[in-house]
Amino acid sequence: MNIYLVGGAVRDGLLGHFHLAHQRPDGTAHADRDWVVVGATPEAMVAAGYVPVGRDFPVFLHPVTREEYALARTERKTARGYHGFAFFADPSVTLEQDLARRDLTINAMALPAAALDADGRFDPNDPRLVDPYGGRRDLQAKVLRHVTPAFAEDPVRILRMARFAARWPDFRIAPETMALMRDMVAHGEVNHLVPERVWQELSRGLMEPRPSRMLAVLRDCGALRVLLPEVDRLWGVPQRADYHPEVDTGVHLQMVLDLSARLHAPLATRYACLCHDLGKGTTPPEILPRHLGHEERSVRLLRQVSERWRVPRDCRELAEVVAREHGHIHRSDALGATAILRLLQRCDALRRPERFEQVLLACECDARGRLHHEDRPYPQAARLRRALQAALTVDTTALAQQEQARHPNARDLGPRIGAAIEHARQRAIADALRGD
Repeated sequence: MNIYLVGGAVRDGLLGHFHLAHQRPDGTAHADRDWVVVGATPEAMVAAGYVPVGRDFPVFLHPVTREEYALARTERKTARGYHGFAFFADPSVTLEQDLARRDLTINAMALPAAALDADGRFDPNDPRLVDPYGGRRDLQAKVLRHVTPAFAEDPVRILRMARFAARWPDFRIAPETMALMRDMVAHGEVNHLVPERVWQELSRGLMEPRPSRMLAVLRDCGALRVLLPEVDRLWGVPQRADYHPEVDTGVHLQMVLDLSARLHAPLATRYACLCHDLGKGTTPPEILPRHLGHEERSVRLLRQVSERWRVPRDCRELAEVVAREHGHIHRSDALGATAILRLLQRCDALRRPERFEQVLLACECDARGRLHHEDRPYPQAARLRRALQAALTVDTTALAQQEQARHPNARDLGPRIGAAIEHARQRAIADALRGD
């Protein structure tokens, strides 16, 4: 049998970013590497100590590193969607045939295992590089290009292309590849994507350095209109008149997402940035550009998105808070202690202060994600942090004991305790913000 490193590990190594083969304490490797075995049978793999784990096609775990090794295979389209494939794995399948089923030329390169050193590095100029489809050339030219017309058989590849565009903002998509993606959308392939794969690729794209490019690519090929019509509707909708009306809401969204990446925001915050203004896409024309009531519309629409793509609970809950409250947070510098306490309570900040930090970060991205606002401060966040810390210093246990001592037989003891705590928190916030 002949073993080859394939795919992203080869591509990244040629870019100077090696997937090193350091091991976890339990002895298993954590490097994200794909291996292909040519000329072997399942029986031969088992005899060599590999453990079979693949359900749809022969995949095996290495007996020491526990990395996955797949037999070289071809695939044939049998139905619409991501799962509509039949696979053929046989010792007669060549490495070139296996590489032909991959999505992009830059992912369709391979190196024999012997070309790697003990850490997983290799010489980028090693003549043993297998590159039948011009992947190195496209990598040097910074071009994202499909390998064969079989690209069109898997709609997930549209999402992967958009994600790669977000990862490498200086790469361009080959015109023929974009044309193929548009044809795929026109023929309805995107309509058959399963929620788990859509969210997997969208979430990865949101975490790339330039998430705005993911939206741009999906919009360019027409897939955004199918997968996220709530987001697609934002383009062409004017922003508020006092926020550079020459920039529409879709462009604003792209700026917000890119700022969230620049500030290294976690996934839940970036998802909140994606969904916080969805209601502006349904603003009645007669009240433009003020977008009155868009917060509640945004909450309703993001719930649709979250349900459709089975978004994790932490992401959807944070997004709802940001969509509902971001306007109040932007205007919180004019609020007094009582109103601020109400705002903190609606955000569940007293119980979940760590999540409130993410809420503030999303709001900061929204405020600064505008023309000429990128480097402006966001003092609302610091002020609300001070207010929250002051409210959290209130000793609620001591207050409860005091009320119980004063009114031991009161039937309304619970409400009395609640009112005392509320009053104490308002005083603490007022003291903390005195002089602002």
